[in-house]
Amino acid sequence: MKLRVGCELNYMFPQATPAILMLNIHYTRVSDLAMPDNIIVSPSVPVSGYRDGFGNWCSRIVAPAGRVRISTDAIVSDSGLPDPVMANAWQVPVEELPEEALVFLLASRFCDSDRLLDLAWSLFGHATPGWGRVQAICDFVHNHIAFGYEHARVTRTASEAYEERRGVCRDYAHLAVAFCRALNIPARYCTGYLGDVGMPPPYPPGDFAAWFEVYLGNHWYTFDPRNNVPRIGRVLVARGRDAADVAMTTTFGPNTLEGFRVWTDEITDSALLPA
Repeated sequence: MKLRVGCELNYMFPQATPAILMLNIHYTRVSDLAMPDNIIVSPSVPVSGYRDGFGNWCSRIVAPAGRVRISTDAIVSDSGLPDPVMANAWQVPVEELPEEALVFLLASRFCDSDRLLDLAWSLFGHATPGWGRVQAICDFVHNHIAFGYEHARVTRTASEAYEERRGVCRDYAHLAVAFCRALNIPARYCTGYLGDVGMPPPYPPGDFAAWFEVYLGNHWYTFDPRNNVPRIGRVLVARGRDAADVAMTTTFGPNTLEGFRVWTDEITDSALLPA
């Protein structure tokens, strides 16, 4: 199957403002691109790129004063298969983990696993180590947090999400990641596109999605406590320790986000050209 994914962000900048954009498809999916996912800035400004410490592709701009539109649009080929389930994946002992996984055991800005250590063991210490324990975490988080866009708050930590019992997809992911790390399971935060392929209507407005990956049985696997069912058509943009590492836009000055659109739509071969 093919997916058309993209976004449009409309800002008002009172002055020229540097910004970092993390809007390109992750390098692990570049071979699936049927058309480039170039970032378009209007009015036009120079765009330079670099890779961050997690391998994510980042773009730098200096947005001019006034209204600025930032957009990207791409077509991605996808297997059409749901997220894999490997119920027999085992938990790897810390001493046997590869070095690159160790950073995802540590507490971070929004995944304050050190504050949740005793709680995690009391809630999930009895669960079967490995896939069963991670799924128990997702089941708990899915039922513990009430979803609502009106509950969004960019400063909410995992421990605060636990206490407040409300949030958006990033809060579900942060809390689940923090619980996993408290139980010595490497977990990394992910953001990207997730449409409604295979799901019954009505469909919510398009938005960026957050989920997480855990290291089990010497592989990284996807878990999604917000939806808590395997989904089709997940397109990764960035990975990191938490949302602070993978913000879609990071601006270094005052601004107002006046509006945004995000789309993730299944398309047919007869509709491959962008609108």
